[in-house]
Amino acid sequence: MALTQALPLRDVTACCAPLTRESITPDNAEKLARSLKALADPARLRLISMVAAHPDRESCVCDLTEPLGLSQPTVSHHLKVLVDAGVLSRDKRGTWAYYRLVPGALDSLGQLLLTIQPNAVDGPSSS
Repeated sequence: MALTQALPLRDVTACCAPLTRESITPDNAEKLARSLKALADPARLRLISMVAAHPDRESCVCDLTEPLGLSQPTVSHHLKVLVDAGVLSRDKRGTWAYYRLVPGALDSLGQLLLTIQPNAVDGPSSS
């Protein structure tokens, strides 16, 4: 079975309508699942939050290791997964790498997961 690339989160609305509006293709479902797996890790969710909460909305890997309580190679691995998924961008400065949220990446994911408004569909009958 050939491995396919993850679908960068910033590109999900370009390929896919909200999941509740039309059926997603098998290929796009595979790619999207790989991207969502990048977010489905507590350390990665914390990294996203830590980068976003930093005063400059940018963090060096050196600033993330201690608060996360993981080794530098482990933190770097998690950051690489998030970069590959299109959630973070990486800027190399000397020996350090700095990370930022990719503008719109998480908004794009939210748009993809939009559900039908509760009043738009009849709910289960209470009878």
